[in-house]
Amino acid sequence: QVQLVESGGGLVQTGGSLRLSCSPSRTTSPETMSWYRQAPEKHREFVSGIYLRSLTMYADSVNGRFTISRDKVKPTVYLQMNSLKPEDTAVYYCNFKTRRSDYWGEGTQVTVSS
Repeated sequence: QVQLVESGGGLVQTGGSLRLSCSPSRTTSPETMSWYRQAPEKHREFVSGIYLRSLTMYADSVNGRFTISRDKVKPTVYLQMNSLKPEDTAVYYCNFKTRRSDYWGEGTQVTVSS
């Protein structure tokens, strides 16, 4: 079983930046590495994903402000979040999909104050 550990969340003012990271508990080979978020009383929504051949995708609400990247160690996925807005406040979850399994982290809180 693979556990995903997120870090980097916190409290930031509007316009600020945060960098989230997510690492697995052991080396794995995901085909897809993604970030989702869930705000209070809302459904979990897709934020960004990085796929084979480093193809990236972003939700319209974060496109141009957030950047997803990864390194080959374990591997680890990052989400650089710039120009943060109060509506970005949510718990952010990372997700790894392999051919056989679908793993989720426990989430990291991001709070953007106005």
